[in-house]
Amino acid sequence: MNQSSSDPSRLDGKLALITGGGTGIGAVTARIFAAAGATVIVTGRRQPPLEEVAQAVGGHAIPCDVSDQAQVRALFSEALQVTGRIDVLVNNAGGPGPIAPVSDVDMSEWIACMNINLVGAMYCLQEAARVMSAQESGSIINMSSLMGIQGYPGRSAYVASKFALIGITETMARELGPKGVRVNALMPGAVSGENMDRILARRAAAEGRTAEEIERENYTEVAALKRWVAPDEVARAALFYASDLSSAITGDKMKVDCGRF
Repeated sequence: MNQSSSDPSRLDGKLALITGGGTGIGAVTARIFAAAGATVIVTGRRQPPLEEVAQAVGGHAIPCDVSDQAQVRALFSEALQVTGRIDVLVNNAGGPGPIAPVSDVDMSEWIACMNINLVGAMYCLQEAARVMSAQESGSIINMSSLMGIQGYPGRSAYVASKFALIGITETMARELGPKGVRVNALMPGAVSGENMDRILARRAAAEGRTAEEIERENYTEVAALKRWVAPDEVARAALFYASDLSSAITGDKMKVDCGRF
């Protein structure tokens, strides 16, 4: 990416497309990118939260189900009409998937998770690769997870999708590097918010334990910093990858996990 100002952390003149941008990490990333000067497009399946985020950051809302290839193609076509470029893709759309042992998991739910977290991500990556190769610049940020480098009981669909994103990140970094396009992956640990609250509730029901006990034993006490990751901490790491602060970094993966090692 070409440096647009003397401050390499700025995104002035850049257009950033954020999938899953209506809530959680995506919504916070939209705010932080806009504050850094980017024109932001948020996309997701539900129009109301997208409109709320877009209005708050002076950006654009385009509804899209990333598991539908035709909708993804239409999304990128519409996004290109805004400034004629797509400089940053934050490939963030996804869901937790079913929580059950491999022997018992509902395979229709398993496949549905893969269709959003992996196939949907690939639809976006394919379009971004074409656009950014043609303009010979860009930064792609894949939202993997700490579960993209270590397995976790009961989470086979999510783990499989996030492991795959790491491999795709490294593959695309090599493919697109000659075109000046960088591809990196973020690996958040347990991030506080509504999504994590739902996961805790489902685990508590499945395991017959309290959510507080599961939180302490599996998420906060095992972290060196003894706390959750905040969504804005992930968003700031995304800004690092999106901006010229990381201009020589590609094919990389970064943990944002409060020290769960």
